[in-house]
Amino acid sequence: MYGSPLTTNARKLLLLGSGELGKEVALEAQRLGVETIAVDRYVNAPAMQVAHRCHVTDMLDGAAIRRIIEDEKPDFIVPEIEAIATETLIELEKEGFNVIPTARAARLTMDREGIRRLAAETLGLPTAPYQFADSLDELKLAVKEIGLPCVIKPIMSSSGKGQSVCRTEEDIENCWNYAMEGGRAKKARIIVEGFITFESEITLLTIRSVSGTSFCAPIGHVQKDGDYIESWQPHAMTTEQIKQAEEIAMRITDELGGFGLYGVELFITQDGVLFSEVSPRPHDTGMVTMASQDLSEFALHVRAILGFPIPTIRLLTPAATHTLKADRESASFRIGGVEEALALPNTQVRVFGKPETKVGRRMAVALSTAGSADEARDLARQAAESLHIQYD
Repeated sequence: MYGSPLTTNARKLLLLGSGELGKEVALEAQRLGVETIAVDRYVNAPAMQVAHRCHVTDMLDGAAIRRIIEDEKPDFIVPEIEAIATETLIELEKEGFNVIPTARAARLTMDREGIRRLAAETLGLPTAPYQFADSLDELKLAVKEIGLPCVIKPIMSSSGKGQSVCRTEEDIENCWNYAMEGGRAKKARIIVEGFITFESEITLLTIRSVSGTSFCAPIGHVQKDGDYIESWQPHAMTTEQIKQAEEIAMRITDELGGFGLYGVELFITQDGVLFSEVSPRPHDTGMVTMASQDLSEFALHVRAILGFPIPTIRLLTPAATHTLKADRESASFRIGGVEEALALPNTQVRVFGKPETKVGRRMAVALSTAGSADEARDLARQAAESLHIQYD
């Protein structure tokens, strides 16, 4: 039992990261009477616009994060981005604070090296071949070992920043520079992955709760430069592929532990299912569940965090999303075409309310439902094409 927000008996949920996904988490927490605090590195982040309170700080400054948490004394610390002072979270967890799903999960998934080594080397999960490099010279050796084409990524970045496909030896230096520009936490380290020929790539939302482990229907998605453009649910898979996907997701999330929702990214190939990445939080491709399921990924995450049971998750209808992205940087802009998008049947629009545009930044998403996933994709694409950003 707990009291109302802003009272002495309130239960508090503190978000570390306050983008569009954090905004939905805050709203779902508030629906269950939880007091919410949003923290991010910039003013007026989406979740800050709906939270009870907010703080602006450098998310990699452990001392600053500690001061906020010690002052707020939240019941739940919920990381919503990768670039956080995770060593501080480990210390705070040892001191009795509740980090969702665990501080170890936040630390391991903060960088691609930690989670890839855990998946491939500790758990023996099938993955693409990989190497790590700390310099341009090491990268050249790694590319030679992995072979061309290959995928080059910073060990830590968000929304696909710094990720590129290296197709020739002449591309290597440009890929290195791009990775350095797109990486976060000032780490000059990258991962080189073998180029996988896959039939599709999916997100398997996996929920750990008092009810055990639950799975949502597979979500298909299309990425460009490592960042998602569209997603749909359900994604067509064979019974055997679903079994393999759920086994991989179960093993990696059991190892990471805690309560909450994980977004497990997988490649579907002719030779089986391969593990790609995992996020210990709601996944951007999972925004489709706001239209497709009886409980969205955000509602499931909050229920699991609070220790509430998770019923059988019902897929109500095929659905799809398509994003609107900015093509330049601006602090003065407007989003138009919402009326046209909403005139389409079975279509919703979410405008995130981000205060500035940046090249490639997601500013809104269209969600559509239909009799099939393909029909929903067509509708969502039409809706997203109706949307546009007008720069002042």
